[in-house]
Amino acid sequence: MAAKKSSKVKIGFSVGDLNGIGMEIILKTLEDNRICELCTPIIYGSRRLTNYYAKAFNLKNLNINYIDSLDKVKSSKVNVLNVWEEEVNINAGEADPTSGSYAYKSLKALADDVKAGNIDAMVTAPINKKVIQSADFDFPGHTEFLQKIDEAEDVLMLMLSEEARIGVVTGHIPLKEVANQLNTDLILKKITLLNKSLKEDFGIRKPKIAVMGLNPHAGDNGLLGKEEIEIIEPAIKQAKSIEILALGPYPADGFFGSSKHKDFDGVIAMYHDQGLIPAKQFSFGEGVNFTAGLSIVRTSPDHGTAFEIAGEGTADEGSLRNAMYKAIDIVKQRKLNEELKADALEENKK
Repeated sequence: MAAKKSSKVKIGFSVGDLNGIGMEIILKTLEDNRICELCTPIIYGSRRLTNYYAKAFNLKNLNINYIDSLDKVKSSKVNVLNVWEEEVNINAGEADPTSGSYAYKSLKALADDVKAGNIDAMVTAPINKKVIQSADFDFPGHTEFLQKIDEAEDVLMLMLSEEARIGVVTGHIPLKEVANQLNTDLILKKITLLNKSLKEDFGIRKPKIAVMGLNPHAGDNGLLGKEEIEIIEPAIKQAKSIEILALGPYPADGFFGSSKHKDFDGVIAMYHDQGLIPAKQFSFGEGVNFTAGLSIVRTSPDHGTAFEIAGEGTADEGSLRNAMYKAIDIVKQRKLNEELKADALEENKK
């Protein structure tokens, strides 16, 4: 049954790997009761899992409403939806296929509800990409799984911080495969996705986008590689032909080293580390991962399961808290866009 309508944004949290820091950072974030003034939080987990972690970390200020269906959600409390009832052994810091299977149960239940419109946005706690693998989850990570669930043509992993918005053309693939994966059409698609997201999700009317080169010194006029000349520059030219303000290709080291990113609304990097190293340098522990290109809103923290500190109570919840805030902002921006479109249609009818 669908949740009752509320003016507040409903944010669902998947719990991530049960043996990681996911539940710790979720509960630490939601222990601040003022959060319920901003949104209606719903954790997709179980009563026993929540009680275990609340007790383990002595979190006494949680105001929890345990529910079996979304029609019982209370907007003034932290809601925990029982996705499963059974007790699951917690072995903090261990990569365990059982914990991975429950991470999938939480993620799938939440993704289905967001897709159905019962939840406004999802914040995903970190998974262990190895132990979550199964017949149901045969993906490199959240991004690819959600693309299939949403039936999206294409998506863009976008790292957000106060410093920059950085997207990557290629994601979770080996470095040796990057050059073979790149082509003009793919780069143009990612530039177009970023441009659309900057407009629709962040309210930027005329985005200015920087495109990185692939090779050192952006190929140095073909001396250090020809991908810039043969692949990247044509994509930028085509982007401009459809009125996207894309500039480059820039050598990544000089671009970020000279803080030139501050002159742009968004950046497109060619591969994972080229984009994520500066992104995490700018705001490690505070940054947000956003999946652009989906019809649904999904954010996550900028870190992994942190097995090395799991169970110690020392995990910093800052990035997950920011992921929640950013999800709220994007949902509101999309709703504003819909209202403006509706107003424009009414005006045209007059």
